[in-house]
Amino acid sequence: MTDRPADFDALMNEVTATAGKFGHREHVHLTWLAVRRFGTPAAVGLVSDGIRRTARYAGAPQKYHATVSRAWVELVGHHAAEHGEDDFTAFADHHPALLDKRLLTRFYRPATLAHPRAKADWVEPDLAPFPWADTDRRQAGEARAR
Repeated sequence: MTDRPADFDALMNEVTATAGKFGHREHVHLTWLAVRRFGTPAAVGLVSDGIRRTARYAGAPQKYHATVSRAWVELVGHHAAEHGEDDFTAFADHHPALLDKRLLTRFYRPATLAHPRAKADWVEPDLAPFPWADTDRRQAGEARAR
């Protein structure tokens, strides 16, 4: 179990201490740290709650997006587990697609992400499955064929 506000704030401080700004790369860095330290399931809650709290504090609660937040954590978590780099720069170099903030458009239609339901709650990809979902389906099909 994590102390979500304190843990998120500590991760945020760690990332911003060396960055001087907080853009997309820093979001991915924070997410990578959260996944490595707490695991993907806990990181989903930690990062989502932290972003929601930060948006509220900034007076822009409408900027929080549940589907986008979870999708990014799951994508970063999948790739972090796949290769296990111990250094964020090496991780980012190995997975440059994660540094493209338009990456989710490979998995979601713009209208889906713009829908109020996706902003408020998790919505599954509707354009293409996430990489692990495709692998899971392929493995299930192979198991049925045996």
